[in-house]
Amino acid sequence: MLKSVHPNQKRLPELVSEQIKELIAKGNLKAGDKLPNEFEMAEQLQVGRGTIREAVKILVSQNVLEIKRGNGTFVCERTGLADDPLGLWMIEDKQKLALDLCEVRMMIEPEIAELAAERGTKDEIASLKNAGYAVEEKIRSGEDHSAEDINFHEALAKMSKNQVVPKLIPVIQSAVNLFVKVTDSVLREETIETHNKIIRAVEDGDGAGAKAALEDHLKLNKEEIQRLISR
Repeated sequence: MLKSVHPNQKRLPELVSEQIKELIAKGNLKAGDKLPNEFEMAEQLQVGRGTIREAVKILVSQNVLEIKRGNGTFVCERTGLADDPLGLWMIEDKQKLALDLCEVRMMIEPEIAELAAERGTKDEIASLKNAGYAVEEKIRSGEDHSAEDINFHEALAKMSKNQVVPKLIPVIQSAVNLFVKVTDSVLREETIETHNKIIRAVEDGDGAGAKAALEDHLKLNKEEIQRLISR
């Protein structure tokens, strides 16, 4: 049932936990299903039973698996990671998910940017600029800029001063991370340009400008994802 994992790979428990999550996402394991016992899984994955135990611990802590004493280990009825409360990782078609998330972001984030421009303090604007510079640095050096991109959008969300918006940050984080992966970071220069437009509008206190700049940023992502899907 499970693909084998080479024992020389680093961090085997994490790799095994990712494979189990992949099986759940693909529907091989469903909510409420019981996992094979520790011995069977160790044999199938060609790893030690200790590695299986550690992988299970990881997934239990993430609310993906649950241990029922005397019965075994099961897929949680309501799976969800702390940084992915909607359980989006379970959706297998990542391109369609990225497109759907883009539509949701377009409903929410331009308004967040508008509020950020109207309510952001000088210190927060400085932090937003630093977050933008960090994204640009990573892009210019050819490195993965997912974490820095997430920080940028987090900074905007916090500037809105809306107490509900921070609750949406995990969804925004999932979306940004997925966009970068799905598009293979092809929108490098476009990301830098639109981020700078957002920063300038926020710095000027131009709510309408910030909203429009964020809309442009998301439209570029949406168009790129649609292009990938139509291939």
